[in-house]
Amino acid sequence: MSDFNRQVIHSLHWWTDTLFSLTCSRSAAFEFESGQFVRIRSAKYNQRLSGRYGIVSPSDCNELEFLCTRTPTEGHKRRLEHLVPEDEVLVDVHASGTLTLDALLPGHTLWLIASGAGIAPFMSVIRDPDVYRRFERVVLVHTCRRVRELAYRDDIMTVLPTLPDIGDFVRRQLIYYPTVTREPFPNSGRVTALIRSGALFTRLRLDPFSSSCDRIMMCGNPAMLREAGELLDSKGFVQGHTFKPGHFVMSDASGYEPLLSHFPAVKPSSFQKECM
Repeated sequence: MSDFNRQVIHSLHWWTDTLFSLTCSRSAAFEFESGQFVRIRSAKYNQRLSGRYGIVSPSDCNELEFLCTRTPTEGHKRRLEHLVPEDEVLVDVHASGTLTLDALLPGHTLWLIASGAGIAPFMSVIRDPDVYRRFERVVLVHTCRRVRELAYRDDIMTVLPTLPDIGDFVRRQLIYYPTVTREPFPNSGRVTALIRSGALFTRLRLDPFSSSCDRIMMCGNPAMLREAGELLDSKGFVQGHTFKPGHFVMSDASGYEPLLSHFPAVKPSSFQKECM
C-alpha cells in the first residue's frame, strides 16, 4: 500500500441518503493544489470506495474532506453505510487532476460550473486566496436535482464571507448561483440550458461567455460536460491542460478528464485588455 497513506475518519455528514461528506486526517507530507482529486480506499474492508474524489478542503487545511456519492447498485453499498468515525481510509499519496489554475490562460472572470457532487473540487478552489488574486470575479454555478443536494450552500452563503483569510475576497468577488431542476426553488433549470438561452447571464447581469475574458472550470456528470464542452468549442474556446493552458478545463465527478475531438492552437494573446 505504498501508494496510499493510512488516515483516520473524523466525521461523516449525510446530505441525502446517497450523498455524504467524509472528513479524515491528513498526512503532513501530503500536498495538493486546489481542484485536484485522489483515490480513497476503505482500510476496514480493503475496498476502494468508487473512483476518485475531489478534495473539498482548502490546501492549507490539516484535514481532508471529500464529497462522496453512492448508488443503490453498488456492490459494496453496505460497506459505505457502515463507515464510521475512527475507521481508517487509505488516501492516495499523490493528488492529480486538471481543474487547476495552471491549466488556464489568464483571464478576467473564472466560472466554476458544477452539477451534483461535481462541486467538491470547487469548494477548495473558492477558498484559495490565489484564485481571487488571479481573477477579478469568480462565479460558482451549482446545479442539482433537489434542494437537499445543494451541498455546502449554507457554508458558501454564510460562513465563507466571515473567514479571516478569504472573507474579504468572497464578499467582493464571489458570485454563487445554485439551481435546482426537479423541485421548486428560486433558481431553476439545467445549467447548459441556462447558458444556451442566455438566461444565466441575464439573471447574473453578466456578459455571455467570451474567450477573451472568461475562463471556465466544469465538473459533474458526463452529459453536462459533453454538452457544455461542445457549446464552448463552437464559440472558439479551447480546452486546456496542465501541459498546455486553454480557455476551459473539465472533469467528471470522479476526476477523469473528458477530451474534445480536436485541440486548436491557443494564442496566449487572447486575453484582451478590455476585460480588465
